Amino acid sequence: MKRGWRGEAGSRRIMKAILHILEYDFRRFLRYKWWMLGLISMNLADLFIMAMVFTKMVNPNIILNYFQFFSPGITITASFAAAFTIGREINWEVRRNFSHYMLSLPMTRRELASGRMLSGGLRGMIYMSPLLLTTFIFLGFPTPLQLLTILGAMFLLVAGTSGLSIAIAASTKSFEKFVTARGVIYYLLFFCSTVFYPLKAIQGVLPQPLILLAQLNPLSSGADLIRSYLLGSPPFTTDLLQNLLVFSTIFTVSGAAAYIKIMERD
Repeated sequence: MKRGWRGEAGSRRIMKAILHILEYDFRRFLRYKWWMLGLISMNLADLFIMAMVFTKMVNPNIILNYFQFFSPGITITASFAAAFTIGREINWEVRRNFSHYMLSLPMTRRELASGRMLSGGLRGMIYMSPLLLTTFIFLGFPTPLQLLTILGAMFLLVAGTSGLSIAIAASTKSFEKFVTARGVIYYLLFFCSTVFYPLKAIQGVLPQPLILLAQLNPLSSGADLIRSYLLGSPPFTTDLLQNLLVFSTIFTVSGAAAYIKIMERD
């Protein structure tokens, strides 16, 4: 009984610590609500203006309706970008030695790392929800099981992205280097993916290594998973979920390890 009581008390303490970190990160996130609304508006403008214009320009043999094709893509780009905000905040903490305050909190480094990973993923989910809802409105709503699969896949994507951004943020005290690394990753993953165009449009145009990257790219997997349910093309395969799971596992663990290391160094 005594061991069970200690285990239960320990679990409550861990949950309380993680909830404290979530509250802290969400308060910071909500400080920029007008900035976030501006970004969401910009994403919607990309969808309604660029996609509608491109619908009249693209080859119908490749993409019949670019608006429908790009709608899941803009949801993925928004969630990916939003998940990177946690890395920017941690880079600021590293540069300002704010981690000393974090270490003074009554929680372990692993609890701190777990809370930061989780808050980064949840914040990305909240940010992308208006865009995902817009996609459902124009393309149709999935079944409950499909919705759960989509939400689970999106969480894997944003959690892995948060881990990636934290790993980069914790590895440098230079904001310029962080922004440069983020920009390189943005362009590499965005444009070597099926976010903006289908895989058949990439094949024969890009070198084979970049085509392989587009196939394994988690952004491609996320966008194609939504399209498979709402558009019926490409067909759903378990590889889409496997790619996201591998991406999320690798970079969540990497981000947590990098965050713990920076805390131990301080």
